[in-house]
Amino acid sequence: MCGIWALFGSDDCLAVQCLSAMKIAHRGPDAFRFENVNGYTNCCFGFHRLAVVDQLFGMQPIRVKKYPYLWLCYNGEIYNHVKLQQHFEFEYQTKVDGEIILHLYDKGGIEQTVCMLDGVFAFILLDTANKKVFLGRDTYGVRPLFKAMTEDGFLAVCSEAKGLVNLKHSMTPFLKVEPFLPGHYEVLDLKPNGKVASVEMVKFHHCRDEPLHALYDNVEKLYPGFEIETVKSNLRILFDNAIKKRLMTHRRIGCLLSGGLDSSLVAATLLKQLKAAQIQYPLQTFAIGMEDSPDLLAARKVANHIGSEHHEVLFNSEEGIQALDEVIFSLETYDITTVRASVGMYLISKYIRKNTDSVVIFSGEGSDELTQGYIYFHKAPSPEKAEEESERLLKELYLFDVLRADRTTAAHGLELRVPFLDHRFSSYYLSLPPDMRIPKNGIEKHLLRETFEDSNLIPKEILWRPKEAFSDGITSVKNSWFRILQEYVEHQVDDTMMAAAAQKFPFNTPKTKEGYYYRQIFERHYPGRADWLTHYWMPRWINATDPSARTLTHYKSAAKA
Repeated sequence: MCGIWALFGSDDCLAVQCLSAMKIAHRGPDAFRFENVNGYTNCCFGFHRLAVVDQLFGMQPIRVKKYPYLWLCYNGEIYNHVKLQQHFEFEYQTKVDGEIILHLYDKGGIEQTVCMLDGVFAFILLDTANKKVFLGRDTYGVRPLFKAMTEDGFLAVCSEAKGLVNLKHSMTPFLKVEPFLPGHYEVLDLKPNGKVASVEMVKFHHCRDEPLHALYDNVEKLYPGFEIETVKSNLRILFDNAIKKRLMTHRRIGCLLSGGLDSSLVAATLLKQLKAAQIQYPLQTFAIGMEDSPDLLAARKVANHIGSEHHEVLFNSEEGIQALDEVIFSLETYDITTVRASVGMYLISKYIRKNTDSVVIFSGEGSDELTQGYIYFHKAPSPEKAEEESERLLKELYLFDVLRADRTTAAHGLELRVPFLDHRFSSYYLSLPPDMRIPKNGIEKHLLRETFEDSNLIPKEILWRPKEAFSDGITSVKNSWFRILQEYVEHQVDDTMMAAAAQKFPFNTPKTKEGYYYRQIFERHYPGRADWLTHYWMPRWINATDPSARTLTHYKSAAKA
């Protein structure tokens, strides 16, 4: 996990512009480099490093003797870099996983390169020999990337938007900054004056399609057909593999553990894989909550069952509310459900950074979108509609859960790894018949639970524990986090402010006082940037006025039972 930043064709002094690169210093606490491009006085790269792989030669931009005309700045992990290096017999100069991008590009061009990368990534690749700049981002946008480009060809790219918003450009007083779309790469021409012109933007991978790199991986052969035992066996093989490949690091590995199905499966499988790899240190697991929270109790059960070194972090409503300003600044969004769920994750990341040496953190993100885990999936009109919704959620992850997971951990110099979004695992899951994936017998994620039914990986009551939103599970059943927030906001936003909300915020007008309060904080940090969020996250197929699972009828009936 790192912070990348680059400018092409800057009219302003680079020494001043590079101050913006310091806005993402949290992403790479181990080292910083700022480098100009030979022959282009107005082009430069900035890089903040978190040293996770190859601590000696891992600085960027990566340049190797064989390709003196290539410059690479990337943030991510390429899990199949050794496999590809061996298969194509590339001669490596470093042990950095990203070096594979240079060799693949030289061998087959940009399209083949991005399709062959098994991992998460955001990159800027400069080819001064062919006068090209390439930008690329992984399928789900697990690693963030933002860009700003003006009509006269000034291009600025950064891991987070906060590294771009204060840049100066003579032609444009207000620089339009936007997220770079996941699963895409862009080709740009580099002109002699350092400016660029976009040639094409290409979608290189759809989450449903088996990735091209599947041809070169070492997963044991999957069985054909959709017989239930076959499917369960294939899912176990792919999930095991998703975790195993993500052990690639020199730093200590930890795991977030909420006590829900997803994080529990990740923690249990991870511990099993660490033992198999003969890693000597114990796995640290981390849970956060207020006293009497269901998540803390459930996480404790799982930790005892798997035998991890478990840490519980308690926070009170005052600490949570005090963190809101920092959280919204880190997130770069005002989406209600994202802000709510981010507070706990931000505080636990802060604890991990301060009190432990775990740096690479596993988590269960992506499972709800992939395996139809949200409670509203019970109301889906048909399996086909549920499938459509699942794919829509996956496509929008970069605006919501993946954004939350990256920013809250990166704010404290941690690297998050999300095995449920593994290309092989997710494309196989999405290839299954729609009626296999829907909730069954009133239980969401039935297929995933059934897959691990006989494995004894986690306690049975956790395996079949109903869905609990992270922002709800961290607090007491008596008074959930969203109610605490709403009570607090009631005194911060009055009715006259709400009456003028549409006038003040014509785009994505907040409908509640809580939404208004978050928007106010966001506008203070990022004035005029509301369009980074295209729409609020809300459940489908029901008349919901609030995104919390605890407001839904399915949850209420379960709570009474």
